[in-house]
Amino acid sequence: MTDLQRTPLYDIHVALGGKIVPFAGFEMPVQYPTGITAEHNAVRQSCGLFDVSHMGEFIITGPQAVDFVNSVTTNNVAALGIGQVHYSGILNDRGTFEDDCLVYRAADHVMMVVNASNKDKDFAHISTQVSKFDCKLEDISDDVALLALQGPKAQEILSRHTDVPLDDIKYYWFTRGTVGGVKNVIVARTGYTGEDGFELYFDPAHAADLWKLLTSQGDVTPAGLGCRDSLRLEMGMALYGSDIDDTVTPLEANLQWLVKMKKGEFTGRAALEAQKTAGIPKKLVAFTTLERTFPRHGYPVFVNGEACGEVRSGTMSPSCGGGIGTVYVPTAHATVGNTIEIDIRGKRTVGTIVETPFWKHGTHR
Repeated sequence: MTDLQRTPLYDIHVALGGKIVPFAGFEMPVQYPTGITAEHNAVRQSCGLFDVSHMGEFIITGPQAVDFVNSVTTNNVAALGIGQVHYSGILNDRGTFEDDCLVYRAADHVMMVVNASNKDKDFAHISTQVSKFDCKLEDISDDVALLALQGPKAQEILSRHTDVPLDDIKYYWFTRGTVGGVKNVIVARTGYTGEDGFELYFDPAHAADLWKLLTSQGDVTPAGLGCRDSLRLEMGMALYGSDIDDTVTPLEANLQWLVKMKKGEFTGRAALEAQKTAGIPKKLVAFTTLERTFPRHGYPVFVNGEACGEVRSGTMSPSCGGGIGTVYVPTAHATVGNTIEIDIRGKRTVGTIVETPFWKHGTHR
C-alpha cells in the first residue's frame, strides 16, 4: 500500500469532522458534516475556504525563465505582465495533455502550479528541456501551503486580516503582502469556482493559524473536494483525468484559446498544426438533462444510437437544478441544441448540448 501524504491542515480537517479520502496521493477532505450541497451553496452565496495545499509548485529562475516556460507550455508567457497569471497546457509531442497548469510571472522568476496527481510526472517531463535554457527549475511543492478563499464575500473577509489593497488586484493578477501577520504571502485573485476569491500561497508553518483566523468569525464555510468539483463543473472548467488527459488535444477539448501558435516553438506544436490540417475528429461538449438525473463520470453516451464514448464529468448541479456533464462527440455533432443519450443505470436519458458556463451568475471579476 502506498503511503499517502497529508497537508499541514490534516489535523484540522479531522477535528472538523471532514470525510477523509485518498486523492492524488494525499489524504484530503471530500466534505465536512455540512455536506457537499451546503458547502457548494456557501461558496456561491457567501464564502468557503478550501485547503489545496496538495497542488504542486515549480519555480523557474534565471535569464531565460520565460523562454523555458514558453517552450513547455501552450500559452504565451512573454505576454504576461509582472504580477499576472494565466491558464495554460503542458503537452507532449503528440499534442495531448500531460497536464494543465497556472503560470505566475514575477519580476525575477516564473511559477508553475500543477495538479498534485501529475506533479512528479510533470517535473520529469519538463526537466528534459531545461538544459537548453539558461535557467533553473525547482520543485518547491513541499515548502508551500495553499488556501483558496472563494465566494462573493471573499474580499470583505480577507480585508479584515490584511493591509494588501485587494481592490487593486485584478482577476488573474497577484501581489505579495502580509496576511494575518504572515509575511510574504502571494495573494492571487484566482480560483476554480467561478466566484470572486483569492488563493494564498505561504509557508506551511503558518497554515493552521491562517485557517483558524479566516474561519474565526463563523462566516466562512470549510469546503471540501466534493463541492470544488461541482463548482468548477458548473463553470465549464476542465479537470485533468476527466475532461482532459493524454488522449486529447486542446483543439479537441475546446481549449484552443490557450494555444498561442504565433509565439514560436513549443512542445506539441507540430502535432497541433497537423491536426488542424487533417481535421479535428471529436469535440468536448457540455450537456444538460431535463430530468433530475446524475450523469456520473464513465456512463456510456450515444449519438444517433451509436456508442460514442462516456461522460467525462457529470453531476446533479446544485445551482442549476438538473443533471450537467461533458462528453466527447464527433465534431459534426458538436453543435449547441443537438441531443445525445446517456445510459444511466440501464435507462437512456436524453441530454442536450449547451454552451458553457452552465452557471452564468458567478461573481469572479
